[in-house]
Amino acid sequence: QVTLVESGGGLVQPGGPLSLSCVVSQLHSDYYGISWFRQAPGQEREGVACIGRTNHNTYYGEFVEGRFTISRDNAKNTVYLEMNNLKLEDTGTYYCAAANPWTLETQMSSLRNLLDPRYMDYWGKGTLITVSS
Repeated sequence: QVTLVESGGGLVQPGGPLSLSCVVSQLHSDYYGISWFRQAPGQEREGVACIGRTNHNTYYGEFVEGRFTISRDNAKNTVYLEMNNLKLEDTGTYYCAAANPWTLETQMSSLRNLLDPRYMDYWGKGTLITVSS
């Protein structure tokens, strides 16, 4: 069983930065595609950013507009999401999710599919981010 544990959420002012971490408890987690999703109250879960097996394969939701950076440290089984210039509408619960190697290799036509929550096999419990002045 793969578990993902997010950390780093909290209260931040508009325009401020915040960093999230996701620890993946799985040997050879570098074989997994990892994504960040978010969900605001009353809204659907949407893909924020995703990363393939290396830091060279990343995709972002259109609303990110260059403000966020996803990266991974496979030696630490950790994926990061660095966020800058946060906006009020970035408020929500942020989830880390993983797609296993089989899903990556057989179910996805593109790594961009990692932004679709239907492709993810494992989920963390989420961490809340509140952007407010």
